[in-house]
Amino acid sequence: MTAAFVEDGQASDGHAWDYLLQTWRELDVPEGWRAEIDEGQIVLVPPPHAHHNGIAAKVRRRLYATLPEDLEIYQTLGIHVAPLGKLYVPDLVVMPGELIAAADPETSDPMDASEALLVVEITSKGNAREDRTKKYRAYARAGVPMYLLIDRFDTRGPMATLFTEPSEDGTYKHTDAVPFGKPLVVPPPFDVSLRTGEFPGPAAP
Repeated sequence: MTAAFVEDGQASDGHAWDYLLQTWRELDVPEGWRAEIDEGQIVLVPPPHAHHNGIAAKVRRRLYATLPEDLEIYQTLGIHVAPLGKLYVPDLVVMPGELIAAADPETSDPMDASEALLVVEITSKGNAREDRTKKYRAYARAGVPMYLLIDRFDTRGPMATLFTEPSEDGTYKHTDAVPFGKPLVVPPPFDVSLRTGEFPGPAAP
């Protein structure tokens, strides 16, 4: 993971945020990489492992089986966590398709994280801590109703955890965690059971 630092303040400052966002818009990011804004800096996230992509594909396939027609699943979609001045590019985001269709075609501005119904992050060795802590708190503060964390590097063994009922204090009130190999139910509007045993990579003992 590499970072481009900004010298004139944190992203929570209005001018610094405008500068960061404009820089983010203009970045020529290498194929497969993602650019995010966190702690007053632009961070470049390298392409993930093949197992990481394989898990994303399995989750996407299961969600599409029951997904309402007005919702879509997006990859490489930037979302703005306005309360914290952050911009993340989750592995998967579920959002109403009409919001994407209504976006300004002349700019590449991020979408508001509060409009997402589900955010999915799949940990890599280099970013597992951020997904478990920073992004967990950010998505809760943004009011994202469901945060699915798929953590291949959990100390307990590979785990899939669904956080629901976000709170303004940056926590989720409800947690449902299962080891790889056991199903994880994602409630309505998805109403689907994820088959974590199908995820590529090591299975829980």
